[in-house]
Amino acid sequence: MDLQRLAAGLFAFAVVAVGAGSSVASGQPVPARPPAPATVSTTPGQEVTLHLGEEAAVQGKDLAVRYLRVVSDSRCRPNMTCIWQGEATLAFLLSEPGRGESTTAELHSGPRTGPQATSFAASRVELVSVSEDGLEATVLVG
Repeated sequence: MDLQRLAAGLFAFAVVAVGAGSSVASGQPVPARPPAPATVSTTPGQEVTLHLGEEAAVQGKDLAVRYLRVVSDSRCRPNMTCIWQGEATLAFLLSEPGRGESTTAELHSGPRTGPQATSFAASRVELVSVSEDGLEATVLVG
């Protein structure tokens, strides 16, 4: 009987402790949704450099390209001697805002491990370059 009371007391304590750490219990506002990404404008056939989380809206097309994240990066770091150059793989969200269609594409900085370009919404999106720290990616949308 004492073991049941102890277990019930521990369970009640855990529920209160978890609730006390939540944003609702602490009086902090709960965000409705994440903030919209910063958006830059580009024209078809023009290179555009996107910062991590930034989106490019393509003028004259129902197309937006958002730089989501670095999936992997095996590139040689500055001041290091490497046997091969390595590659970075980046994830992009490609969307047609007017139609509500979207897909995620992984593009590679070199041809060894995967595609450097993809097609979406009758357009071609190509990864041109990636900054050393991976915080900026230059893409060509055509």
